[in-house]
Amino acid sequence: MTHDEESLLRRAIELAAAARADGNPPFGSLLAGHDGAILAEERNTSLTDRDITAHPELKLARWAARELDPAAAATTTMYTSCQPCGMCAGAIARSGLGRVVYALSGEQLDGLKPPGTAFVNPPSEGPALYAEARVPVEGYYR
Repeated sequence: MTHDEESLLRRAIELAAAARADGNPPFGSLLAGHDGAILAEERNTSLTDRDITAHPELKLARWAARELDPAAAATTTMYTSCQPCGMCAGAIARSGLGRVVYALSGEQLDGLKPPGTAFVNPPSEGPALYAEARVPVEGYYR
C-alpha cells in the first residue's frame, strides 16, 4: 500500500470516528478516482436516520451508480474503515466500482464486539416454484 493510499484509508477511519461521535455505528468510507482524488465521502447514519441500510459503503455505491458512467466507476477505489458487509458488498459489485481497500476485516470487527452481538441470519428455504419464477426473468438479461 502506498503512502497516498494509507492517507485515504486514514481518512475513512476519521469518518468512522465522526459517525461514532454523532451517535452512529463507527464506520466511514470514501470513493477516490483513478488519480486518488476524493470523489465522495460518507459515514454510517443508520441510527440517526433510522435506516438500517444507511451504511457508508452502500451510500457510496448508490452515488457511483447514479453519478458515474460505468467506465469511470471501474477506475475508482473505495477506502473503508471496515470490510463491507454482505449487503454493501452486493451493492458495490452491482455499482461496478473497481476496487475496495479496507482497514478492519469482518473477523477483526467481530473480535471487538461483545459476545452475543453478532447478527443471526434467519432460516431460509428454496429454491421453489422454478417454472413459475423463471417466467418474468427469462430473457431479461440478453
